[in-house]
Amino acid sequence: MEQHIPLASINHKFEPIAQRKDRLIVYNKTDLAHPDTEAAITKAFKEFKGQDVVFTNANEDTNVKGIIQYLAKKARVSGTASEKELTTTVMVVGMPNVGKSSLINSLRRIGVKKGKAAPTGAVPGITRTVAGTIKVLDSPKVYLIDTPGVMIPHIPDPISAIKVALTGAISDHLSDEEVIVDYLLFQLNQRQDYSYVQLYNIKEPTDDIRVFLPQVAKYIGALKKGGEYNLAAAAQFLLKQYRVGKLGRFTLDDISAEALESYLTKEAEDPISRRKQKKADKMEERRIKRVQLRQEEENQKRSGSSGPKL
Repeated sequence: MEQHIPLASINHKFEPIAQRKDRLIVYNKTDLAHPDTEAAITKAFKEFKGQDVVFTNANEDTNVKGIIQYLAKKARVSGTASEKELTTTVMVVGMPNVGKSSLINSLRRIGVKKGKAAPTGAVPGITRTVAGTIKVLDSPKVYLIDTPGVMIPHIPDPISAIKVALTGAISDHLSDEEVIVDYLLFQLNQRQDYSYVQLYNIKEPTDDIRVFLPQVAKYIGALKKGGEYNLAAAAQFLLKQYRVGKLGRFTLDDISAEALESYLTKEAEDPISRRKQKKADKMEERRIKRVQLRQEEENQKRSGSSGPKL
């Protein structure tokens, strides 16, 4: 998952399935998120979900050895054969553009000392099909399956949707880039991080996207024919700057103890309980309709039998 958005990157539709299996939650891109968030997230997932969490930067192999040790331990515990004969297959699943393929390549690089096996890129949708297994450990044998990003089918909260778009999980052309950058500017100002003033040669801090984007466009020389500032190009530039860490390290979600508890306990209860409730409601509706139909039939019979005789 994405450490910028440790809660917004949770796929609620997928959680009920994932919770039935042995699972390690990996938050990638630690180099871009605030470092002080890790302890709170780890504690909350352990307490409310009973799940282990690891934080990594796959591009620099951060904490990758810990993941390999975890996989080896799980493989040995689950197997009954000798270590040489043990074979464990692990599926890597997550949102688009969180670094799944980069993580697999990192595990392979550390685990079996071999090069890149999964294609990677800075945009979502690089992995489009489920490929074959990729070996990342020799003894016991552990194979990984890279999968296409699984996007949340519907994000009801518009702010969460903007967060997801800001981190690049949604292709930029499908979003309003200027709205996303407006939210980014809001986040920077809220943290009193005005580094963008010096970075882009802006006169002073601003909370007005209509002032901010033209000045960034001027700084990068983004002009349309006729000399008009290209605001779309400026927005795209800023999104790229944020995603490579040029605008600092910060986490977009509220990860206070109260927020984590509220989100994770609600998230754990909702998927199954809602389905059960919907199913129960539908069954009750059908039962009521059947009773009403029977009542109508009985009323019709009574009215027919008590009518005048000719």
